Amino acid sequence: MKKKELLTMKELPESERPYEKAEKEGIGRLSHAELLAIILTSGRSGETAIQIAQKLLVKTDGIKGLFDVSLEELQETPGVGRVKAIRTLAAVELGQRAASQRQAEVRESAEGPDDVIRHVEATMRYLPREEFHVLLLDTRNRIIKQVQISQGGLAAAVIHPRDIFREAVKANAASIVLVHNHPSGDSKPSRADIESTRQFTELGKMMGIPVLDHVIVGAESSSSFSRLGLC
Repeated sequence: MKKKELLTMKELPESERPYEKAEKEGIGRLSHAELLAIILTSGRSGETAIQIAQKLLVKTDGIKGLFDVSLEELQETPGVGRVKAIRTLAAVELGQRAASQRQAEVRESAEGPDDVIRHVEATMRYLPREEFHVLLLDTRNRIIKQVQISQGGLAAAVIHPRDIFREAVKANAASIVLVHNHPSGDSKPSRADIESTRQFTELGKMMGIPVLDHVIVGAESSSSFSRLGLC
């Protein structure tokens, strides 16, 4: 029996072809699998690119898993070789860079916890290690920039108050918001979180750079000290 050749997008009904669908309805109308199939470009014997994309998304637990998957892990999916794996990682990286640059061009508002959580949640929710960041705000509570202060082990980050306020002074920040993640997934503040926040808040008052909030990012949800009455 003759071995079946690679399946292509053209073998799909026209209404299900990602390229045609993107042209007619817009790229935003494509599913995660369809977008990934365009990056993969072709299938393999007996499977279309969309079917391979669907299997890959199951393996990575959805598109969020593409942020953490390695080149070798991608190639474990049948039909995904070295070139397709590199192409996939390049697309993910390009998307992150584009989003980061756009975000940097416009100062986002940080008027309250919801604004802060919206700004940091996507990039900090699934970090494998605990990181401590600070948002530097101008006089209108807009974000000047976000600075990583420290990166710790899986359990805790090492935080130096001088590093926090040095960055605030350098950026001429009017106030700051503290942010860190819990790799465990639970965003509930620990005793150490509460105590260190109290110390940072007191120091901020002394320096005239108030700490407006401290947000803890978890996998399922995020917590705000100001909302909890702790800041």
